[in-house]
Amino acid sequence: MLRHLGTKRTYQHNVKLASLLGITAGFVNAAGFLGFSVLTTNVTGHAALFAEQIALQNWGTARVVALWMFLFLAGAFISSLIVSRIGKNQQYSYVIPILIEATILISVALLGYRYDHSLVAKEIFAGSLLFAMGLQNALVSMVSGSVVRTTHLTGTFTDLGIELAQFIQNKPEENNALKPRIKLRMAIIFFFMCGALGGAWLFRSFSFYSFFVPVTILIYTLIYDVFRITVKRYYRNVKGLFNK
Repeated sequence: MLRHLGTKRTYQHNVKLASLLGITAGFVNAAGFLGFSVLTTNVTGHAALFAEQIALQNWGTARVVALWMFLFLAGAFISSLIVSRIGKNQQYSYVIPILIEATILISVALLGYRYDHSLVAKEIFAGSLLFAMGLQNALVSMVSGSVVRTTHLTGTFTDLGIELAQFIQNKPEENNALKPRIKLRMAIIFFFMCGALGGAWLFRSFSFYSFFVPVTILIYTLIYDVFRITVKRYYRNVKGLFNK
């Protein structure tokens, strides 16, 4: 689902991408909010918060919010740089951003108990999650050709609303190309919400250790994508030996 780029990508690849990484983003969004009282998968609300803090002349808080927005941008920038320029085999360059994201989530899971609700601690923990989500959002956008975005739903709801309006107005034979796009938008929304519900419930039960759940999903995504073809080839070779 991540190896296939450009014309090699199919609708099924995008659905798999939306489901696994959509759950991850929804989980981090809910658990991050419960843990640090900060939305950690997008920067839309932070822009308004930054403006408010500037107006109130709360320069310390404004600086922190500005840092959060910058970290999301930095995550997207680094992910894009890695995918487009690093690695002999660019098909597998996505492994690096996912491993960085997984490492950040593991750190939050293991060190979250040290969170003391201070502004500095909130700055570090929430900032690290925003950086991780910037990594993921840029990675998914580049791999899917900007078809799938998993860390926020604003654009997805907008696109879905436009496409539903077109679906109603079009003739039945004109909707064949529109149906897969609508289904994909609905899949993104559904799996993001599932991740958010799971993140909220598991965080209340297991606190910061719940962040191991999205880590598991990310590792599964890597194993599935990197080793699936190798395992299939190995299975075919072994099967061929026994059939001789």
